[in-house]
Amino acid sequence: MIRKFAAEFLGTAILVFVAVGVATLMFGFKFAGASVAAGVVATALAFGLTLLSLVYLIGPVSGSHVNPAVTIGALLAGRIPLREAVGYWIAQFAGGIIGALALWGTFSTSPMYSRMTTGLGTDGYGSKSMIHIGVGGAFIFETVLTAIFVFIVLRVTSATANAATAAIAIGLTLTVVHLVGIPITGTSVNPARSLGPALVVGGDAIRQVWLFIVAPLIGGALAALAHVYLFYERPVTGEEVPGGVEPSDIDITGSAASSRTRTSPA
Repeated sequence: MIRKFAAEFLGTAILVFVAVGVATLMFGFKFAGASVAAGVVATALAFGLTLLSLVYLIGPVSGSHVNPAVTIGALLAGRIPLREAVGYWIAQFAGGIIGALALWGTFSTSPMYSRMTTGLGTDGYGSKSMIHIGVGGAFIFETVLTAIFVFIVLRVTSATANAATAAIAIGLTLTVVHLVGIPITGTSVNPARSLGPALVVGGDAIRQVWLFIVAPLIGGALAALAHVYLFYERPVTGEEVPGGVEPSDIDITGSAASSRTRTSPA
């Protein structure tokens, strides 16, 4: 269990350090220049490809959630018990904070960096949104985007899916989510990714971060309910599968995780 939590901590820290780092370079340091589209594409690819890599890196250990919204989806879908989910959440939020602090410490050594003007890839609405979207629209958008993302994660990691292609589907989905979401809210769909940078930047980022915690969690829960309704996974016992490994014990890279506890779908 400790290995799972350590993997989630490390994976979330890497996701924030690398992908949020690219977002800061593109929009904070203005590496994209006058081309907003170039910054959006580069940042979207950074998030998608980093997650794809993490699936292969820590998937065999923890399933590579690295996102509290994915964990709440797995919990409500009956994939993991509550005790394990709580441990995942603690590890993910801690990893997001440490990743943001490490990134801030790195950028702070540059004379071109200012925490208040360069920022740290935070999410936002109103004046902090490229299209100045309102709080209601931002909440709906983050909820829907997260629901789509988590629904696909649950589908491609189910016992009947092709585990060999799961990582690619997950990474590409996160890329597409960011392509549409960056101009609107900056794209969260991951409370741990949003909280860490917001704590570092402070100001409006910390005042608005509640939305990027609550909305993705609601989206993850809705995705789980939809998945359970549309794709009910019949509980199985170890005796039904050769070697005693249940389909639910196969993580998103196809490796056996025999320590995972199987529970009935919600």
